[in-house]
Amino acid sequence: MSTAPFASLILPIHNQADHIGGVIGGFLADFAKLERDCELVLVPNGCRDASVEICAEWAARAPEAIQMTVLERGGWGAAINAGLALARGEVVGYTNSARTRPETATLMLAYAIAYPNTALKATRRIRESALRRLGSVIYNFECRRLFDLATWDIDGTPKFFPRKFHHLMGLDSDAELYDLEWMRACRYAGYPLVEIPIYPTERLGGRSSTNLRTASRMLLGAYRMRGSFHSAPPGGAFPAPSAPDELHAPVVGDVGRAAS
Repeated sequence: MSTAPFASLILPIHNQADHIGGVIGGFLADFAKLERDCELVLVPNGCRDASVEICAEWAARAPEAIQMTVLERGGWGAAINAGLALARGEVVGYTNSARTRPETATLMLAYAIAYPNTALKATRRIRESALRRLGSVIYNFECRRLFDLATWDIDGTPKFFPRKFHHLMGLDSDAELYDLEWMRACRYAGYPLVEIPIYPTERLGGRSSTNLRTASRMLLGAYRMRGSFHSAPPGGAFPAPSAPDELHAPVVGDVGRAAS
């Protein structure tokens, strides 16, 4: 890929040797539908299985379409920031590589072509268990109250945005609160945001790292983020918030049904 690609998709990878090869191949094949150059940025982080070796094989096989960096320490936000440091696309994004279907990301990139000055995020219509649904409701309700966020799925991915949205390029959080900080940055920087509903599938393999301890950290961390408000993002201080109605475009399409 001699010139910068249209889009870069970051895939944080953690102990996914049992399925990550198929995930990478699926994304590369489906991106061909866009007729625009896209790249994958693979970020194995804290892996104790063969994920690194499998990713390296794919990066060597398709160097024009794949970049890779390895982190010894695990961390969702840390992996995304490491991927952003390598990403070359004018549109950049990230997603949960164990749950995202390639066609979902491809359709969202089609929306990115149609809405070039808009941030995009997936919103999951269903969750896989009653306990996870309850935890999600509690967490999202807290975040709505603390940060005035008009969403019921803070952590939904994929998320895509133009590179020029500099407040989203390299946030402070290195773990579970990254998506909340991303949403907070969109809110306070006034970036237009379109939420696209999806119907998520079962996890492709491996084990989720989210548990009661993680959930407790997220609930407490969200409260602390509101108290400290963290530091301003790399682009400088946030402007004053815009009116809520100006920040969120209507929900567009139904990626889950279109992809099924």
